[in-house]
Amino acid sequence: MTKIWHQISEKLTSAFTRRLSGVDSLPQLAILGLLSGIVTGAVILVFRLAIEWPLEYFLPGEGSEAFEDLGLVARGVLPLAGALGIGLFLHRLATHDRKVGVVHVMERLNYHQGYITARSAVIQFVVGVATVVTGQSAGREGPAVHLGAAFSSLMGQWMRLPNNSIRTLVACGCAAAISASFNTPISGVIFAMEVVMMEYTIAGFTPIVLAAVSAAVVTQLVYGAEPAFNVPALTMNSFLEIPWVLVIAVIIGVSAALFIQLVGAMGRFKHRPVLLRVIVAGVLMAPVAVLVPQTMGIGYDTVNETMNGGLGFWLLLSVGVAKLVITALTVGLGMPSSIIGPTLIIGATLGGALGLVGADIMPDHASSVGFYAMLGMGAMMGAVLQAPLAALMALLELTRNPNIILPGMLVITTATLITSEAFGKKSLFLTVLKGQGLSYQSSPVIQALRRVSVAAIMDKGILRVSRKLTTEEARKALKSEPKWLIVEGKNGPTALLPAVDLARYLEDAEEMAAEDSGEPPESIDLMDIPANRRDIAPVQYQATLEEALHEFETTSAEALYVQRHVAPMIQRVYGVVLKSDIESYYQYRRS
Repeated sequence: MTKIWHQISEKLTSAFTRRLSGVDSLPQLAILGLLSGIVTGAVILVFRLAIEWPLEYFLPGEGSEAFEDLGLVARGVLPLAGALGIGLFLHRLATHDRKVGVVHVMERLNYHQGYITARSAVIQFVVGVATVVTGQSAGREGPAVHLGAAFSSLMGQWMRLPNNSIRTLVACGCAAAISASFNTPISGVIFAMEVVMMEYTIAGFTPIVLAAVSAAVVTQLVYGAEPAFNVPALTMNSFLEIPWVLVIAVIIGVSAALFIQLVGAMGRFKHRPVLLRVIVAGVLMAPVAVLVPQTMGIGYDTVNETMNGGLGFWLLLSVGVAKLVITALTVGLGMPSSIIGPTLIIGATLGGALGLVGADIMPDHASSVGFYAMLGMGAMMGAVLQAPLAALMALLELTRNPNIILPGMLVITTATLITSEAFGKKSLFLTVLKGQGLSYQSSPVIQALRRVSVAAIMDKGILRVSRKLTTEEARKALKSEPKWLIVEGKNGPTALLPAVDLARYLEDAEEMAAEDSGEPPESIDLMDIPANRRDIAPVQYQATLEEALHEFETTSAEALYVQRHVAPMIQRVYGVVLKSDIESYYQYRRS
C-alpha cells in the first residue's frame, strides 16, 4: 500500500513539475505564489521580532527605536562595538558568504538561476538583526528581501522545481518581503518586477500578487492593518506649488546621485580586509550617532515625527544630510546594512526641510510639512533605485490618499530623470553589482529564454541503446518508433542518432544481402554506420533555455540530452533538445 501511494505521489509531483516547465502554468504558479507569501510572511515576522524584542528591552525609552534616549557615551560605544562584532563575524566567513541583501539576490538570479543557500539566509538573518540592534544606519527591508527570496528559493529547490519556476518563486519572495515590511502589497509586487526581475510578465504577475497579498495577511494578523508610517491627510493646497515641487525634485535627484556616487566611490576599498573596513565604518558612525542620534537604527519614528510636523528645519536638514553621508560611506565600506529604509528617511527629512522653506516663501499656499516629506520620500526611493513606479505605488499605499498621485508622479519622475540623465547614474543595486565586476542581463531575448525550462520543448521520442547491437536488437529497438537513438558509451551517452538512419541502414543491408543471396550483418556498430550523428552533452531537467543555450556555446555540442537525478548515482534521461528547437521556440513566441 505504501509503495502504491509513493508511486501515485511521485506521478502527481512529476505532472505538477512538468506543467511548471513552460510559460502556461498559471494555476501551478498561483499555488506556489500563495505558499511563498505565507512562508515569507512568517519569516519576516520572526525577523522583525528578533529586532524589536531586544531593543524594547534594552533601550531606555518606549518602543524599539528610541536610540535618542541613550546617553552620549552609549550612543558612541554601541555602533562601534557592533561594528567590531559584525566585522569579526564577517572576517570568519569566506568571501562569497559575505554577500547579502538585494544585490546578492539579483546576482543569484542572473548567474545562478535564483538558487540561494540556507547558509546565506542564516548569515543574512544574523547580520540583518545585528546592524539594526547595534544602532548602525540600517533598515530591515534589504535583509527582508534576501530572507524572503532565500526561503522561497529553498522551497522550490526542495520541491525540485524547474529553474524557471524557482526564478518566479524568488520574485514572489521579494514581493512578499516588501509587502510584509511596509504592509504595502502593490508596491511589493512592482518592486519585485521593476527592481529585482526587471521585467513584467502576465505569468509572473499573478503568483507575485498572490505572494504579496498572503504575506500582508500574515503580518496583519500580528501587527494590524495600519501601514508602516502614521500619515496625516495630505493634499496639495494650490497648483502654485508645482514650481517648488519641481525644485524639490531636482534637489532630491542631486542628493540621490550623490548617494550612489559615494557608495560607488567607497567600493574602491573592497580589496582591503573586511574586518578593517567594517571597523572604520563603525568609527565613522560613532560621532554621527552622538551628534545626530536620529541616524541610528531604522528611524521610522523620525519619519512619523516629520510627517506630523514635529521636527524643525535644522534638525530635519541635519538628519537628512548625516543619514545620506554616513549610510553611503558605511554601506560602501562593507557594512551589511539595508539601503531601502535609510533612503526613505533621507527623502522624508530633506523633503520636510524643503517644505518648511516653501512655507516661508509662500505661506498662503504651501501644503503641510508631511506632504513634502512624503514627496521627498517617494522621490528619493525612485531616484536611488531607479524604480519610479514602485516608488509611486509605495506613496499611494502609505498615504492611502489618491490626491498624492499627481504631485507624486511629477516629483518622482523628475528626480529619477535628474539622477539617471543629468548625472548618468544607474540603480544603486546595479552600480554595486558593477563594482563587483558583475552585470545584470535583462535583454528581451534572455528574459524570454529564462521563463521556460528545457522540459517544455524537449523531444521525448528517444531510446537509449548500446553502441553495438545485433540485427535483432536493432529491429526490436525500432519497433517502439523512437525519433532519436541515444548511443551509450562507457561513461554515458556519447552521440545522438536519428532512428530513421538506422532503419535505412537495415533496409539497405537486407537488400544487399538478398542480392548476394547472403545474410545481413549480425552486429551493428552505431558509430560506424552511415548516419547523421550529433555530438551530445547533458543538461539538467530543471535548466532553463538560457542555460541550455549556454551549454551549447561552452561544450560545442550539437544536441543536449535532458537528465535528472532519480536516485544516488542514477540519472534518468527524459528527452533531447537541439539548438534549432530553442531558436524555433523563441521565433514562435515572438510571432
